[in-house]
This record gives sequence, C-alpha cells and structure tokens, in this order.
Amino acid sequence: LVRHSGNDPDLVELAIKNAHAIGAGHSFIVFLREGYPVNVLNAIKQVPEVCTVFCATANPVDLLLAGTALGRGIIGVVDGGQPLGVETADDQTERKALLRRIGYKS
Repeated sequence: LVRHSGNDPDLVELAIKNAHAIGAGHSFIVFLREGYPVNVLNAIKQVPEVCTVFCATANPVDLLLAGTALGRGIIGVVDGGQPLGVETADDQTERKALLRRIGYKS
C-alpha cells in the first residue's frame, strides 16, 4: 500500500502519484511548498526508521531504480546538471546570504 499523510491535499496527491510511479518499498517522499528542504533535513534524518536520504533539493531529479524478483529499490538519485562554471565572490556572498535568510546558517 502507498501510505500517505500531509497538510496540503495537492502535495499529498503529488507524493502519492510519485510513490506509486516509483514502486519501491520502504521509501518515502516529502514535498514542501514555500519552504527549503535543508530546513527539514536534520529532523528527517533523526527519525529512527530513516536509513538513507538520497537528496533534499528543489531541483528536478531522476531516480536510479533496480528491480529483482523481490521487488524494486532506489539505488541512487541524479540531482542537478553539470556545473556551468565556477562561482564568483559575488556568487559566494549571495549563497551565504540565502542560507542565513532561510535560517540554515547563522
């Protein structure tokens, strides 16, 4: 069964649709609206049943799935494209400011 819960019906439906399409047991998906994945990552990692977090991103991702006679499993995630260059000093300043604005760094 695809189990589900959440506080936003649209995001719950999106998670159900994706979990069903993935079809891998013992996995879960979290969708956030108007939030940053990095802000909930540590709380998720503290759940005793969580063994691995493959990604916490706002980027589109591709899953690497493996199937055997026992079922399917997630073996990895492709997140993001190839680097477009090297960040500048201004890019570093902007990145650090964003992390402070969202409460990830002090």
